[in-house]
Amino acid sequence: MPFFVFFVPLCLIASIAFSQEKDNVVWTTQSRNSSESMPVGGGDIGLNLWVEKGEVYVYLSRSGTFDENNTLLKLGRVKLKLSPNPFEGKIFKQELILKDGYAQISGSNGKLNTQIKVWVDVFNPIVHLDIKSNQKVTTEASYESWRFEDRITKGKENNQNSYKWAPQGIVKTFKDEISLKNNVVQFYHQNKSETVFDVTVKQQGLEDRKADLFNPLKNLIFGGSMQGNNMVPTGNYAGIYLNTPFKAWTLRSKTPSVSNHIIITFNTSKTESISEWEKDLNAVENKTDQKASIKWWNAYWKKSFIYINAKDETANQSAKNYQLFRYMLGCNAFGKYPTKFNGGLFTFDPQLTDTTLKYTPDFRNWGGGTHTAQNQRLVYWPMLKSGDFDLMKPQFDFYLDLLKNAEIRSEAAWGHKGASFTEQLENFGLPNPAEYGWKRPADFNKGMEYNAWLEYEWDTVLEFCMMILETERYAGKNIEKYLPLIESSLTFFKEHYTYLAKQRGAKALDAEGHLILYPGSAAETYKMAYNSTSTIAALKTVLERLIEQPTLTVTKKAEWAAMLKTIPPINFRQFDGHTTISPAKVWERINNTESPQLYPVYPWGIYGIGKPGLDIAINTFKYDTDVLKFRSHIGWKQDNIFAARLGLTEDAAKLTTAKLKDSDRRFPAFWGPGFDWTPDHNWGGSGMIGLQEMLMQADGKKIYLFPAWPKDWDVHFKLYAPYQTTVEGTLKDGKLVDLRVLPESRKTDIIKMIN
Repeated sequence: MPFFVFFVPLCLIASIAFSQEKDNVVWTTQSRNSSESMPVGGGDIGLNLWVEKGEVYVYLSRSGTFDENNTLLKLGRVKLKLSPNPFEGKIFKQELILKDGYAQISGSNGKLNTQIKVWVDVFNPIVHLDIKSNQKVTTEASYESWRFEDRITKGKENNQNSYKWAPQGIVKTFKDEISLKNNVVQFYHQNKSETVFDVTVKQQGLEDRKADLFNPLKNLIFGGSMQGNNMVPTGNYAGIYLNTPFKAWTLRSKTPSVSNHIIITFNTSKTESISEWEKDLNAVENKTDQKASIKWWNAYWKKSFIYINAKDETANQSAKNYQLFRYMLGCNAFGKYPTKFNGGLFTFDPQLTDTTLKYTPDFRNWGGGTHTAQNQRLVYWPMLKSGDFDLMKPQFDFYLDLLKNAEIRSEAAWGHKGASFTEQLENFGLPNPAEYGWKRPADFNKGMEYNAWLEYEWDTVLEFCMMILETERYAGKNIEKYLPLIESSLTFFKEHYTYLAKQRGAKALDAEGHLILYPGSAAETYKMAYNSTSTIAALKTVLERLIEQPTLTVTKKAEWAAMLKTIPPINFRQFDGHTTISPAKVWERINNTESPQLYPVYPWGIYGIGKPGLDIAINTFKYDTDVLKFRSHIGWKQDNIFAARLGLTEDAAKLTTAKLKDSDRRFPAFWGPGFDWTPDHNWGGSGMIGLQEMLMQADGKKIYLFPAWPKDWDVHFKLYAPYQTTVEGTLKDGKLVDLRVLPESRKTDIIKMIN
């Protein structure tokens, strides 16, 4: 793809300035503990890698490893010890090599020089530890587990599972089965016959439909094996890491050698049979060729990027950390389950995040199988502009798998159609049992959560419906299989608010023929809301986009067009004479610190650059006293995105650089805990979105370049736009010195806003 001739010299200069290698993370000293670990991964596997006191440690994590209590369990820890030890010398280096997706550790002790390459096969569930040395060394690899016995979880430790603060009796994390077989350490966790799914179904009055409900925890077995070249068992040892007791199973090389290769292989199966699980584990193709994985990572980085070269160091940090966080997202490209907002695959010992939480490495706040939709959405929205459409599939399939359960819930509770997806959603589609509430009034509707934060909050699913529709527009994806999810989610609002109105009186609609969206909720903040703005904006936008779908029948289009006419208008209010968007028509109380009055700006795009009412949206950002009070860059806050969408360059730059600056931890993109946990993935996701929106925004066919971009930030970027379009450009000294748009016909839709 050649540049235009008159751009070539400048582009060559720019390509030298914008190098991915500068984003590699390099450490020249060892780590103190697991909080100073480095993320490494691929496929659906995440590792925390660090060297502590001359020994190499690796935490093992994989998507979908949910136990009976819905804790997302780690798969253990590996410790590597070499003798003689190259990491007892003065020269040490640990580097994350982004371009090729692996990490390398080097150490020199006198004349001994050793390198350990740590990589994950993108296409097979295998972790590789490749050891090469200039002298013969003895390799000792130990599989360490804190789940060698049953463990009762008490108090806040249950925040890692679905019981949270309301366990019903004793809660146990059950032990794994670990053994040595034919020079191989084998480990697995097999879920018991009764799980939190059964407890939740009973609690929520759905036992008569239990056989029809999707149950992801039943017959789930997950684990793996560890083995090495010429390595044999040498016994066990016990120890304590931080406050967690563990037991180890050790393999040691028969004779010293200049190279060794250790592999850890994983398998997750839905089966009652351990022998069947073992068969599947042994069938995993044992490839040691890294070329295919490197090729995948190389393509991943070429697909999309943002490189900044500015005098403002916070701007440079933002671009670097954008890349690092995108790397962490890429480690779960092919997961069965979406990347979790509260740590993803890279959590570490909790007391290193909160000193009062002296629990095992399995801990993360806000649950393992529980998905908080407002947070999850921010992990996945940035994948549109980065072109990572395949990475979005696990999140879309998550909702699709739960569709039947959500429809059964609506039918059982209210007798009407449509999928009821709550905000705190279990991976089996029912509300989290603690937040559903165990101490409920006797006559309280069984479809409702008895919870001040979550009551009547149903609409976040519509953001995922919109993402699905956008993948069709951005990438030409076939979304036919997801249309029942989108239609059922919309049907719920039509059916439910008609149902509620008829409970109150004779009329189903208001005087203007609109649905009465009461009681409702504007995010988790404005409660018992009448006509929530976030709900109105969501319904209006998704309906408009659904009607455009060419595969819909004429009858279906007419049905959704009729519903669109029933969506009430957005409401407004005044601050010091300035008209602003109101979060709802009225509400009873404020419960959280979100700003849903700006959701019509993002994600819904009703207001924005080049659109009517931009002044009203800017007034909301500048004068609404709640918006001003709630403003922050921490965690899931999205003020940086609002500012970018409104073209407020100074505010967007200030808030986005604050969000994407180096974390307080050794790895720069391990932000948090914010409101959730470390590493905070909705913190990173909202940072990514902000930087993307500063650079490029799309409105229909229009593509706005640099709508909120500081002129003195030199940048080389490649982002995706609707209609299967890529835009690559280089801004240097405030001038666009190169622009490549594919297909070229889309160049006429570009609107440059910086020159």
